Amino acid sequence: MTSVAAQKFSGQRRKMVEEQLLNRGIRDYRLLEVMSRTPRHLFVQESFQDRAYGDHPLPIGESQTISQPYVVAKMTEALNLKGGEKVLEIGTGSGYQTAVLSEMAGQVFTIERIKKLGVTAQRLLDELGYMNVVYKLFDGTYGWPDQAPFDAILITAGAPELPDMLVQQLKDGGRLVAPVGEMENQKLTSAVKCGDKLREESLGDCSFVRLVGRYGWPE
Repeated sequence: MTSVAAQKFSGQRRKMVEEQLLNRGIRDYRLLEVMSRTPRHLFVQESFQDRAYGDHPLPIGESQTISQPYVVAKMTEALNLKGGEKVLEIGTGSGYQTAVLSEMAGQVFTIERIKKLGVTAQRLLDELGYMNVVYKLFDGTYGWPDQAPFDAILITAGAPELPDMLVQQLKDGGRLVAPVGEMENQKLTSAVKCGDKLREESLGDCSFVRLVGRYGWPE
């Protein structure tokens, strides 16, 4: 990448953080710093790179999308990560959210059911030096039982309900953030595990692609 292009994208990232994140109430300054330098434009198709830092989702192929920056920030902030946590991500997608989690936590376990997306994301993340990420190609609604419990779980697709299989893999006191509701429209939900119960909070309306799998929506 030329220095001119690098400078252009750097400026777009700063503008994104100021206008889309800070102005909307994102206050985790470690997260703001991470998103101010994570190269989002590399996680979208080349034809969409000039729109990578806009306030909107973008297609990434296979009928999937990369969430708008504000949604990525809001979901990540809701996990209340301090560094050092063991995080499970359901839905690797383009790998952008994975990259942000990698910088915010100690280790990230990420699952993608669509092979083309999973392989492409892993290749890019490896090239960019994100070394604390472990990958799996599988139905993410099963979670990753042999690596449980997790300090935090992030689901990046809309679920009809919080999958019990994933709740079981959450550490006591751990947080789970997911879009929950109908196929087209959901509530962004934050849940804290307290013993055998969940303390849930709605973070507002959202619209994600479906969480497809055994404990999600059917294919």
